[in-house]
Amino acid sequence: MQIQQNSVVTLNYKMFNADGQLIDQNAAPIVYLHGGYDNILPAVEAALENKKAGDQVVVELSPEDGFGEYDAEYMREEEVSAFPPDIEIGMQFETLDETTGEHLLFTVRAIEDGKVTLDGNHPLAGMHIRFETEVLEVRAATDEEVAHGHVHGEGGHHH
Repeated sequence: MQIQQNSVVTLNYKMFNADGQLIDQNAAPIVYLHGGYDNILPAVEAALENKKAGDQVVVELSPEDGFGEYDAEYMREEEVSAFPPDIEIGMQFETLDETTGEHLLFTVRAIEDGKVTLDGNHPLAGMHIRFETEVLEVRAATDEEVAHGHVHGEGGHHH
């Protein structure tokens, strides 16, 4: 079966930075619902269209096609007293944007002079990435999966 609208796709992936260094890979196969459900990067989804089990696909992602450009507007500085005493560089905090209702994730980049520097950019923002994937399995989605916009069962969402 070829990957098409409303296919459930199981795959392995590896991501490399512009220097060819491995920056991420799945520990267990990932499973997603194909067809514009925002379950995978759109450029990767487009490259997987019409592929089948056993196919390998390599996608070169610009920041625009990947995790976005790095944006200095997402940097914040807060008083260290607003954080737990065991705060460390690299820790992440989630907050709710009162204006948009969006959940935002911030990473601690620096702690100095009583201030904490937070970065709201995706950790891979601004990077050119080579995304390598192998399609392991393709099946038709159930009506329920299509209605919910995600995969159910093994590797997917559980109720």
